[in-house]
Amino acid sequence: MTAPLLVRVDNRLVHGQVLEAWVPELKLAHLWVADDEAAGDALARMAMGLAMGPDLQLEIFTLAQAAEKLRGAAPSLPERTMLLLREVQSAVALTRLGVPIARLNLGNVHFRPGRKQAAPTLYLDAAELESLESLARAGTQIEWRAVPADAPLSLATLRARHDQL
Repeated sequence: MTAPLLVRVDNRLVHGQVLEAWVPELKLAHLWVADDEAAGDALARMAMGLAMGPDLQLEIFTLAQAAEKLRGAAPSLPERTMLLLREVQSAVALTRLGVPIARLNLGNVHFRPGRKQAAPTLYLDAAELESLESLARAGTQIEWRAVPADAPLSLATLRARHDQL
């Protein structure tokens, strides 16, 4: 299986940080979004599509569709692809659907009640941290970085910051 160059959790999915920082840094040619809500929302799909440059292709799938494409003997993942997920639980769902995630970048997870700030653009609740730790025990390398120029923060650092609050 050809793995995505990066799997990123980012509540905003396709936006400036991805397009202006990650795409050129990783020399991406494809963005895949795996999100049930976005896949079912024609307006959201159109808005994300309008942001694409001429050399960047976008595909939007439900989580189940993305898992199906990423599993098996001959998945159809193009080279130089980033996979975008809206929530930490989406990464967990993909692994439960048989898709191993080698590298998970936590970019932007917005505040909501019950979440604590673990990094400048990252708010997590206890269940999300437990899920991330479970992914790490299964072999996923996890880090926070909003943009490539940021110094990466490890999951252990994120846990310590979260627990201090």
